[in-house]
Amino acid sequence: MKFVKFTASALALAAAATAADARDQIQISGSSTVLPYATIVAEAFGENFDFPTPVVEGGGSGAGRKKLCEGLGENTIDIANSSSRIAQSDIDLCKANGVEEIMEVRIGYDGIVFASDVDGNDFAFTPADWYTALAAEVASNGTLLANPNTSWAEVNAALPDQPILAFIPGTKHGTREVFDTKVIVEGCKATGAYDLFLAAATGEDADKKKAAESACNKLRTDGRSVDIDGDYTETLARLDADKNAIGVFGLSFYQNNTDKLKVATMNGIVPSVDTIAKGEYPVSRPLYFYVKKAHIGVIPGLKDYIQFFVSDEMAGPDGPLAEYGLVSDPELAATQAAIEAETPMAALN
Repeated sequence: MKFVKFTASALALAAAATAADARDQIQISGSSTVLPYATIVAEAFGENFDFPTPVVEGGGSGAGRKKLCEGLGENTIDIANSSSRIAQSDIDLCKANGVEEIMEVRIGYDGIVFASDVDGNDFAFTPADWYTALAAEVASNGTLLANPNTSWAEVNAALPDQPILAFIPGTKHGTREVFDTKVIVEGCKATGAYDLFLAAATGEDADKKKAAESACNKLRTDGRSVDIDGDYTETLARLDADKNAIGVFGLSFYQNNTDKLKVATMNGIVPSVDTIAKGEYPVSRPLYFYVKKAHIGVIPGLKDYIQFFVSDEMAGPDGPLAEYGLVSDPELAATQAAIEAETPMAALN
């Protein structure tokens, strides 16, 4: 009798195939930003293909990626939606649990907008304004001091004399990473605080830069900066309860609530599909979903769903996702080709 030796990953895949045979419905979890796009695609997929409508749930980008990396088989999800790129820690968790290959699918772009009550004041922000309003420490005459600002007019005399109260995405949101990087850290650099943090840091240059950025991202804890761990509907409810507040939203959510919200400019640019597509609006980010490659060919319709999601008909500039607010990816054809070839993502840069 001839014996065949199986690797651990092969055995895991075999177990996944056996278990997953009992499930014929694609399971998806993750980003609240990607959720409405995925829901549109899932419903259209169920109507146009001979497969059940996929189950799409929210929960946040980080939570979705962790679910993806729990292992293989019918009791684990197939896709994680994400409004930020997967982290090395996620990839390491996946490998530790037998998820060896992940496909990265970029579906398009979204913008991060700053909006207040539709009947409230007009705001024209810069990243420096947001850093000076929300940072734990701000620069003043070459030194750092605890943030004394209580109104937007104290931050910038050109802004309304309105109390500082900001509802920002919690740390579980992919939106928070973009907010921290493209707003807070950029504002920290613009005000000179970054240079002061850098000068106080120790170690190698890379360590000093990391420490300075970490210091920039320490926000005040006196109730003027409030983390929202729920989705954008919770932020909207908070703004409805306090008309002086300003919230951070995704572009598509704002576009579907223009009767309730007034959007601010950033660096003089109004956020829109057009200004994001042209690269003019400074606070935008790519949107992704991540696929467990081992489930392709095991979970019925999984590859069909992925291909359908990034098809010209769905994710192209004239498709329903663009109508909802997604900025079509100029490199969509390359994504389509990678999916056709079932190409797993390369190592992170």
